[in-house]
Amino acid sequence: MIVLRNVVKSYLCPRGGRRFVFRGLSFTVPENRNIALIGKNGAGKSTLMRLLCGLDVPDSGQVLTDKRISWPVGLGSGLQGSLTGRENIKFVCRVQGKRTDEIRNLVSYVQAFADIGDYFDLPVKTYSSGMRSRIAFGLSLAFEFDYYLVDEALSVGDASFRSKADHAFRQRMDKARLILVTHSMGQVRNMCDTVLLLEHGQIAQYDDIEAGIRAYQTMDEKK
Repeated sequence: MIVLRNVVKSYLCPRGGRRFVFRGLSFTVPENRNIALIGKNGAGKSTLMRLLCGLDVPDSGQVLTDKRISWPVGLGSGLQGSLTGRENIKFVCRVQGKRTDEIRNLVSYVQAFADIGDYFDLPVKTYSSGMRSRIAFGLSLAFEFDYYLVDEALSVGDASFRSKADHAFRQRMDKARLILVTHSMGQVRNMCDTVLLLEHGQIAQYDDIEAGIRAYQTMDEKK
C-alpha cells in the first residue's frame, strides 16, 4: 500500500513567498500495477517521487506505505564526487546494512552493469554525465525493492545501454512494480498498466492507457 493523506508541499521562492506544489493531496496508489506518472513540466512529478521514496517530506499530511520503495533510479546527483565509483557503491551498501560478502557481489554487479572500464576506480567527479547515470542506474538495480521509481532514466545512454536497462527492468517486473515518470508515450504503452495524470496538484487515474494518454495530450487544448 502507498497512501497520501492530505499532503501539502511547498517551496520558498527566490523572491519571497512560497510556491505550493500540493495543497491537500489525498490519493491511494493502485497496487500490483506498473504506473506511468505523467503531466506537463512543473506539474510536480519529481516532487511527488521524492515524497514517495522519502527523499523529501510534506509540509503537512502523511505519506504511508508498507512497501520498499527505491530512490529515483539513475539519479546520479547522489554520488560523492571525491569517491570512486567502487567506493560510492560500498558506502551505499554499508548504509543499507549489507554484509561483506553481499557487498562484494553487489559491487561486481554494478561494475559489470555500468561497463565504464578503468573509470570505475577513478573519482566520480571525473565522470561524464553518462558514466554517472550508468553507475547510479546499476546501483539502483542492485537492490531489491517492491517499487522502482524511474524519472526519465530509461532515456539515458546509447542504444546498447538503453536496451540493457530495459531488459533489466523487465526482469525486475516479475517481483516488483514500476512507477515511471516520462514524456515518452511509447514507454507508457510498453511498460505500464495504469496512468496517473498529475495536473493542478491533483491526480487523475486512468486504467485505460490510451484514455490517459489522450487526456495528457489534450491538456494544452483546455487552456
